[in-house]
Amino acid sequence: MSPSLKILFVSAEVVPFAKTGGLADIAGSLPKALAAYGHDVRVVMPRYARIQPERFGLKTILPALTVPVDDGMETASVMEARIGGDVPVYFVGLDKYFNREGIYGYPDDGERFVVFCRAILEMLKGLAWRPDVIHCHDWHTAIIPNWTKTLYRNDPFFRDVATVYTIHNLAYQGVFGFRILEIAGLDELGYVHHPETSDLNDVVDLMARGIVFADVVTTVSPRYAQEILTPEHGERLDPLLRERENRLFGVLNGVDYDEYDPAHDPYLDFNYTVDDLDRRVKNKQALQREAGLQEDPNIPLVGLISRLTDQKGFDILGAIFDHVLDLNVQFVLLGTGDQHYHSMLTRLAREHPTQLALFLTFNAPLAQKIYAGTDMFLMPSRFEPCGLGQMIAMRYGSIPIVRATGGLADTVDNYDPARETGTGFVFQRYEGHELFAALVRALENYRHRDAWRRLQQRCMRQDFSWRASAGKYVDLYWKAIEWQRIGDPRQTERALRPFSLARNP
Repeated sequence: MSPSLKILFVSAEVVPFAKTGGLADIAGSLPKALAAYGHDVRVVMPRYARIQPERFGLKTILPALTVPVDDGMETASVMEARIGGDVPVYFVGLDKYFNREGIYGYPDDGERFVVFCRAILEMLKGLAWRPDVIHCHDWHTAIIPNWTKTLYRNDPFFRDVATVYTIHNLAYQGVFGFRILEIAGLDELGYVHHPETSDLNDVVDLMARGIVFADVVTTVSPRYAQEILTPEHGERLDPLLRERENRLFGVLNGVDYDEYDPAHDPYLDFNYTVDDLDRRVKNKQALQREAGLQEDPNIPLVGLISRLTDQKGFDILGAIFDHVLDLNVQFVLLGTGDQHYHSMLTRLAREHPTQLALFLTFNAPLAQKIYAGTDMFLMPSRFEPCGLGQMIAMRYGSIPIVRATGGLADTVDNYDPARETGTGFVFQRYEGHELFAALVRALENYRHRDAWRRLQQRCMRQDFSWRASAGKYVDLYWKAIEWQRIGDPRQTERALRPFSLARNP
């Protein structure tokens, strides 16, 4: 076994404290898997107003922490709780920035998360705990690799600290004006300039800075790591990513099998195992009853749990939904998103009340019931960095219908009924008729119940737990440590001189 590492996870959201998406699941699950390997893993996040100390047993460990901000100072506090029994989670309290009901969506989001990140580096000194690796996630924390190579470059405390930066969704980059560099103390270095990204050369793109300065850059699936090198999926950052391709890796997200376990899930009406799928049918009937659908175990039931956006495939689904509902099929859909999809789906649910049940909200217990009660689980995404829904669905015996993109392509193999291989129904082109054909193929195969039962069992026996992915991250942490010591000439050049567009234009 490799020696134990000290790893700090930095995330804007962590289950069970605050969540808007899959980032929170990963930040709450992967550290526990790494700790099981014997590593000293700690997590840090903001303390939002919704995180009540009494509810989560938070204790103050640093009551007054001085944080440099722009030309002045802010005072932060740090509290601590635990997940998984032995993984510390630190909560940075900055009431001016985070004592608010929401997590994101404020005009000062750039300043909020820059100050949060600066507080983290000062917190580490206050705790006298120096990590070997700081693992940063998404744009909210991307400034940290920038600082370790510039502002804190000559600080002995951070001299040997490596950084890993994970992109969960390249579409959300954290783009702000020059003022954010002044707040961060980086105005002398200025913008990140690249000859192939002229439209980004006069804005502060925080995700771009994470890509440029981190010792290792990762994405949440191998396929997505390749896709973002192209203009089609690169969201204007593909030139930067191609420049750092030798430091870019894709590691598939995992699923917390302690949380997602149909044998012990407390939200299910009937628990079951891979060898006891007759009990699963009772969950389908219970879901039909709760959703107000016709209660019939023979009608195929399709589940969707998703943000209602174009990215998730609702534009092509909307184009064919009327035709799909002409088939003998039911849908139960849980999620929120763009208002025009709310309107479209509300109309369809009103016109087809016995076939489409719509829940325009997020409800964790209902989500578990959908995984356990549906026959199929639909994810027709235009792009999908990883996706957790398809892996959870397979864990619960709901057969995925997906487009071959990102993590969906990495986790779902197309079903071949002749050889009885594969784990779902996959379509390639992002077109409505392709999606319709995949749905029809799934419905046709559903009629062959014995083969369908074997398909369910094959899906449930797939291993998407965090154990394998955690081991891959450990290997990357060691690479990051090695590369931090060696350095990157292009990175060092950027760190020691102003960029091409260094000051206000």
